[in-house]
Amino acid sequence: MIILIGLNHKTAPLAVRERLFAGCEEENNLLPEFLAIEGVTEVLFLSTCNRVEVVAVIDDNPETADKLKKTLMKKGGLTGDEATCLYIYRDDEAIKHLFRVTASLDSLVMGEAQILGQVKDAYRQALAQNSSGVALNRLMHRSFRTAKRVRTETEIAANPVSVSFAAVELAKKILGTLTGKKILVVGAGEMAELTGTHLIGNKAEDITVVNRSLVQAAALAEKFHGRAAGLDTLDEALSHADIVISSTGAPSYIITESMIRRALSKRKNRLLFLIDIAVPRDIDPSVDNIENVYLYNIDNLQNIVDENIKNRRREALKAEKIVDEEVTLYSNWLKELEAVPTIISLRTKAEGIVRAEMEKAQGWMSSIENGDKEKIEVLVKGIVNKILHAPVAVMKEESAEFNSQDIVAAVRQLFRLDE
Repeated sequence: MIILIGLNHKTAPLAVRERLFAGCEEENNLLPEFLAIEGVTEVLFLSTCNRVEVVAVIDDNPETADKLKKTLMKKGGLTGDEATCLYIYRDDEAIKHLFRVTASLDSLVMGEAQILGQVKDAYRQALAQNSSGVALNRLMHRSFRTAKRVRTETEIAANPVSVSFAAVELAKKILGTLTGKKILVVGAGEMAELTGTHLIGNKAEDITVVNRSLVQAAALAEKFHGRAAGLDTLDEALSHADIVISSTGAPSYIITESMIRRALSKRKNRLLFLIDIAVPRDIDPSVDNIENVYLYNIDNLQNIVDENIKNRRREALKAEKIVDEEVTLYSNWLKELEAVPTIISLRTKAEGIVRAEMEKAQGWMSSIENGDKEKIEVLVKGIVNKILHAPVAVMKEESAEFNSQDIVAAVRQLFRLDE
């Protein structure tokens, strides 16, 4: 049985997630501890800021799942009331949940790419500690395949759904490329940092950070391999920039119409793109009336974000179909896997019968030449394989569609494999 136990941003408040995350992060022998629970044969542990989950291959004993759950609760010091934050999925539900997580359909921001790397890290850890076997290995590779299909066959990650990312995408759309463009980031707070990260990710190279605090500007500029300047140099900086992205916490406009007009006179009326993602606004909206100046504010960007969220939801419907296909493929493989020991037993018994009968026939076969003996042995084995082909094929096919345990039990009884 495949089981998945955990909690995430949908089921648990931040305080509970933080406690469980911290409790599990402190443990170095977490996987061996889970694996030591009787009935657990394979296990993987995933821990991020938004979710903590255990995926395991276990026996059918209900106590095994309960022990896993209690061990996880103990790590985070979860109370009885907080246990309601945990979800438990079994077999196809567990497989589907894992595939949705890996494909970023269950993320706080649907379509984000970070979760795939986190799941891969969790799998590497399981491999390193020998806690992943045949079933989990196949399960994880299937989950990665699912994520790849979702990314290549849908456009779920094609459009930005954060204001800072939308600002960078807009700048890239306007200029075609950010390579070689002079970019001015005004402000050094969280939004400015996020914007700068997206800029670097889109191959922006020439970044200047301007801020009231030169120390903060320098700290942020260092991350982007850019330059830092104080707010008193803003006039000069505007005259060189191709794109200005402003996100300070100033209570009033820090970029005025007169400043832009002065900058344009120095830059010989070269186009200037201004993106204001501050609340309240940093840039006087009247600058949008100046020729060769294009101003976008947070409302413009939010409209883009809202439309992109709708697009992602539409693409998610396609992604869910891919997940369902992959769940069926893995589930069928798993059912076939359950029949493998019986198939091996059946072949072993048949080979044993062949050997025993050949030994009995040694008396009358002694007068036959060795070459002919080998031919007889090949003939007998060929007949046995032909006879076994049908029941083995049926076991594989039927177990994939129906209850493999019933098929397996019937074969074991018909061929008396347990005697």
